[in-house]
Amino acid sequence: MEEVLALVEARLRTALGEPDARAAVTFLGTDRIEVLRFTEADVVRYATLGMSAQPMADPTAVLADPVKGPRAELVLTVRAGLADTDKALRPLAVLAASPQVEGVVVAPGASLDVGEPLWPGAPFSSVLVAESGGLVEDLELDAPRDPVRFLPLLPMTPNEAAWKRVHGAQALQERWLNAGTDLRDPLRRSVTLD
Repeated sequence: MEEVLALVEARLRTALGEPDARAAVTFLGTDRIEVLRFTEADVVRYATLGMSAQPMADPTAVLADPVKGPRAELVLTVRAGLADTDKALRPLAVLAASPQVEGVVVAPGASLDVGEPLWPGAPFSSVLVAESGGLVEDLELDAPRDPVRFLPLLPMTPNEAAWKRVHGAQALQERWLNAGTDLRDPLRRSVTLD
């Protein structure tokens, strides 16, 4: 576990530079989750560290495989200085602990909801999990372990989350793209939905 997390942190540092802050959260019955903050010009990135320590298990499986199974960390990118986004650390840790706490497998296309604003005044309480491989490359581990995927989180307004449940993740992403939506804007309004 420690070896995996050391490799994950090294990959994050290679891709995003040195973190300028870090916070740790431990929930009852779970491993420690850290959230690292990386600041670069006008953007702030928050990356979880600890979610990938254990593979995510299918909630219907009788026994969880301690070696095989998907592994991931979460990455949120927002524009700096527009909102108090550092308060997102705890909600991000909650999302990263969800595989251990709720037995969910976090994968691209999934919606994750924290039930409260991601930060004070945020118009978002949920996120869409996007495909890995862009900003931070997947981290290959020795077989038979699955690679660690660094999954971007795209904040969704309640209307967008409801629309996504009906029309799907791909349709929502196309709607954002067609509208030229700045998904890094921590104060953005919902995209027009019909």
